[in-house]
Amino acid sequence: STIIQLLLRYYNPEDGKITIDGVEIDKINIEFLRNYVGVVSQEPMLFNTTIEQNIRYGRENVTDAEITAALRKANAYNFVQSFPDGIDTNVGDRGTQMSGGQKQRIAIARALVRDPKILLL
Repeated sequence: STIIQLLLRYYNPEDGKITIDGVEIDKINIEFLRNYVGVVSQEPMLFNTTIEQNIRYGRENVTDAEITAALRKANAYNFVQSFPDGIDTNVGDRGTQMSGGQKQRIAIARALVRDPKILLL
């Protein structure tokens, strides 16, 4: 968590420097930097809505094809398709209807639709 907080510039290192592609991160606009980096935590937060809507929270204007591609990259496509309601399955409050691994894969897909250059898991 410390590395993530440093990379997202929630605070600056007391010593040394952090660079991305040779550029010190304190020289990078914070908003740009935070859009450049995607983060999926150990215990991802899912909302009490469908799988599709949970992924759309990553980027509202994402296309159906991009959602499918993100699900495939996150290795979630097959298990999502196995649900009776597929992508329209409600995940329950905080994802209670899904296993821990399934929640993480949905959260990874949500991060991937933002097309981050760096993805931290």
